[in-house]
Amino acid sequence: MERIVEPELMDDPLQARAYAEADFDRSDQAFAERFLALMGQPFPRPQPPGAGGGGAWGPSSAPGDGIVDLGCGPGNISFRLASALPQARVVGLDGAATMVALAETQRQLHPGLWPQLRFQQLRLPLAGAASPGIDPVAALGGPFAAVVSNSLLHHLHDPLVLWHTVGQLAAPGATIYIKDLRRPASAVEADALTERYAAGAPAVLRRDFRASLAAAFTAAEVEAQLAQAFHRWSANGTLPTAWSGLTVAEVEDRYLEIHGRWPG
Repeated sequence: MERIVEPELMDDPLQARAYAEADFDRSDQAFAERFLALMGQPFPRPQPPGAGGGGAWGPSSAPGDGIVDLGCGPGNISFRLASALPQARVVGLDGAATMVALAETQRQLHPGLWPQLRFQQLRLPLAGAASPGIDPVAALGGPFAAVVSNSLLHHLHDPLVLWHTVGQLAAPGATIYIKDLRRPASAVEADALTERYAAGAPAVLRRDFRASLAAAFTAAEVEAQLAQAFHRWSANGTLPTAWSGLTVAEVEDRYLEIHGRWPG
């Protein structure tokens, strides 16, 4: 079926609250475990003597030892990664003020539990996100040793925004892990998936799940997006032309995974 875009931001308070209260434990845990398996190395990476890095945000924080979670919503993935990797700085970014407020409220309810975690409202792309004369990547604490995103891609009207942001934020050798829905072949299949996975959910979540399926991309479309992004990266010298790129895979009956390591 043809793609039907949906709003880029989920900033309605009732909608944001429904997502914050929904039970996504199984899928969130699967995301975190898959990322940790892909990372496959101690984290954070060793820094040169005196470089600092790891632990709480502050003057000793060093670029290249953090994780950035793009489209973090109410922070579900960010909290899990911060708990699993207490020595890694984690920053969750979302364009919706309501979502970021929910995440920050949850963080503040447990003072001292995640000292290395912070949330920030920021709508992609990064250009213009910082004050004039300030590098927006450095302002976030990047570049990062890992760039992750769960269910952001299908919200973007221009998907290249995500891939360009990944290129900006990834440190050499960074782990990249993006997971999202994939668009079914027909409206009938989309209806069936909605019934299968959201039948017992609140009405707002059923509506949004069906809309997200229609707004999602196919594996072939993501491959084309990456080819376009790689061409630009190679042309401006960001990437070596020999880089093999990111892997795009269909997972289960409704997901896409895009993963790999940034060159360097």
